[in-house]
Amino acid sequence: MKEKNRSSFSGKLGFVLSAAGASVGLGNIWRFPYLAAKYGGGIFLLIYIVLALTFGYTMIMAETALGRMTHKSPVSAYGSFAKPGKKNGFLGFGGWINAIIPVLIVPYYSVIGGWVIKYLFEYLRGNAQGLAQDDYFSAFIADGASAEICFLLFALFTLGIIFAGVRNGVERVSRIMMPVLVVLSVIIAVYSITRPGALAGVAYFLVPNPDNFSWMTVVTAMGQMFYSLSIAMGILVTFGSYMKKDVSIEESTEHVEIFDTIIAIMAGLMIIPAVFAFSGGDPDTLQAGPALMFITIPKVFASMGLGTVVGVLFFLLVLFAAVTSSIALTESAVSTFEDELGWGRKKSTVLVGVIMVALGTLSSLGYGPLAGVTIIGMQFLDFFDFLTNSVMMPIAAIATCLLVSRVIGVEKIEQEVETDGQPFRRKRIFAFMIRWLCPIFAAIILASSVANAFGIIKM
Repeated sequence: MKEKNRSSFSGKLGFVLSAAGASVGLGNIWRFPYLAAKYGGGIFLLIYIVLALTFGYTMIMAETALGRMTHKSPVSAYGSFAKPGKKNGFLGFGGWINAIIPVLIVPYYSVIGGWVIKYLFEYLRGNAQGLAQDDYFSAFIADGASAEICFLLFALFTLGIIFAGVRNGVERVSRIMMPVLVVLSVIIAVYSITRPGALAGVAYFLVPNPDNFSWMTVVTAMGQMFYSLSIAMGILVTFGSYMKKDVSIEESTEHVEIFDTIIAIMAGLMIIPAVFAFSGGDPDTLQAGPALMFITIPKVFASMGLGTVVGVLFFLLVLFAAVTSSIALTESAVSTFEDELGWGRKKSTVLVGVIMVALGTLSSLGYGPLAGVTIIGMQFLDFFDFLTNSVMMPIAAIATCLLVSRVIGVEKIEQEVETDGQPFRRKRIFAFMIRWLCPIFAAIILASSVANAFGIIKM
């Protein structure tokens, strides 16, 4: 009965835009450009694209098929394959780690979304020069009240969309925001690459240079896959459970791959050439990490003609990207509570909202009133980011690979993919990747990230 009443997307377009919205977020527009600049420019981009077509493709296919096979969110989806009368610790662990990740990510993600709202508001009121000041960002996040208000605005907006449901909320917002996001990215990228001195940045980003290759280029590109494609967050299992049987999983996955990769490339073209032009060709300027979007980019815009207009368009684009990802994360969390507690959408949304506000407040105040409180030397936001992205997500990916290859069987996934009557074209690549390379890649990311966090290696 529960399965019969489960929400669903209207069709392939609804799934693709919603899944692409989950994938296209701060990971693409904020994180991708500075990693590309730091780890080799064009060679990083080339490796990333290859991984998207292999590693990323395989994990999207596996998670989406798992969701559609079971019509359940991660915990129940994993539990569906437990042997009758027997408790399977691995299945329970795999399901819950996939389910908990979005619950932990969306609070601090909403804090960053709040920062985006603040910057958009300041550009709208013509304060481009103020945003370009060296201490503006640090003063803002140190002001607990201001940062908290912006965080709450973003969180409440996200929860309002989720409250409306799958089709009326998640799908409808994605259908509006994703096309607008593409148009804005094209406008800003064209403006960026036409700045004097910007073509050197275009060449650095698009032309692979083998001299810039290193092992950490590969490891970092693999890690970026999780951010960019929403892999191992439970999102794709949840969205797969809303997918109708007559929708092609493989075609949908290919569209998500293409959409995500195009936006990542557009993000690089928006940011890298502009910063190259601003810095006189110094790629080190791009290695500012989180500071890139909130400190370096405002300086770049302030030095440009039409800087205020470009700033408004850019932060509107970033806000749309952040919202589409945050609603995907929140939807996955709400779906888990609906399935596991038997609650309705409204009650589950309220519970997720309480968790968002509680954990998000820690991250929001972590650079202000709570700056003196750290966990293994990290502020709350940095700790939650490390815990989810560097530890839990690689483990969740390994769990999914083992579930598909050792418990369900690759053949069952192949049957699910071919339910719509279309052949599974990349079947051999999928089988090889899910059995061997994907779990190995995920284990490398886990080991490298943990070793880096504790100073054993430097990334």
